[in-house]
Amino acid sequence: MASSSTSPGSEPQSFTTMDKDLDTIGSHCQYIYCNQLDFLPFRCESCRGTFCADHRTETGHHCPKTGEWAAARRKANSSLSTDGSGSWGKPTLLTASQCSHPSCKTYIDTLNSVGVGCATCNRRYCLKHRLREDHDCSKLTPIGARPSKGPTQAEKAKSALGRLRVWGKEKQAAVLPKPKPSTAASRIVALNNMKKNAKGDQKTPPEKRLYLYVEAEATTTTSKLPKGEYWYNKEWSVGRMLDAAAKDLQVENVNNRGGGEEEMLRVFHVEQGRLLEFSEKAQDACVSGNTIVLLRGVGPIAA
Repeated sequence: MASSSTSPGSEPQSFTTMDKDLDTIGSHCQYIYCNQLDFLPFRCESCRGTFCADHRTETGHHCPKTGEWAAARRKANSSLSTDGSGSWGKPTLLTASQCSHPSCKTYIDTLNSVGVGCATCNRRYCLKHRLREDHDCSKLTPIGARPSKGPTQAEKAKSALGRLRVWGKEKQAAVLPKPKPSTAASRIVALNNMKKNAKGDQKTPPEKRLYLYVEAEATTTTSKLPKGEYWYNKEWSVGRMLDAAAKDLQVENVNNRGGGEEEMLRVFHVEQGRLLEFSEKAQDACVSGNTIVLLRGVGPIAA
């Protein structure tokens, strides 16, 4: 008959023996007055000790290195913000830069806002003010550029107009056909010869054609054709005639792009010795046989 007692070599299980394995599950609180066994212990990041729920805080277990972990975290965050490799928290003037537009307070070069550099004025702007027209780039002095000590735009315009008037008097004899017609009959013959060589839009009726000598001033403009004889519609404005003349001489014309006076083309009337207004009618400002010259950067017409 089988015996129900345990074998002689085996040792009976007891709760006392099982209690020895519980120490491997959790950890004892390292607070000197606690030593409680906690199955889900907490670790202090400052002193690296293990504690129970009651003593998990630095003040709860009187941590000998109080605040060490927080100081190390602040130092790490500060270094990430200054070297640009990361961004922590809300950007400020100490951790980010602002848009260079005077009225804009947008922080740029952050995770939420990209900064765009302007190669003309050497400044950085937000997306709203990235274009030259949006931040008045033409009125700004480029960063790093030496301040200009030259004449102002008004002085340049006044000096240029003075030179043009003197130059125009000289051109009256130099630019017009040689010898210059002195009688009405001679002028008619010269004009008829000009009509034979002139070029223009064939759609313009003969009775509306205005025949002109057109030349591009070499010191202020660059043209593939320095001069020529052309006809234009006398009902056109001077501005439209300028566009056609620039196209005929293959001169770069950026008047319609809204640039500054340094890039603006204007029409100088040799016989009258003055700059023509864009709004003037061609038939009111010129007659067939006159000479006009295209110039750039002479400034607005003085009142």
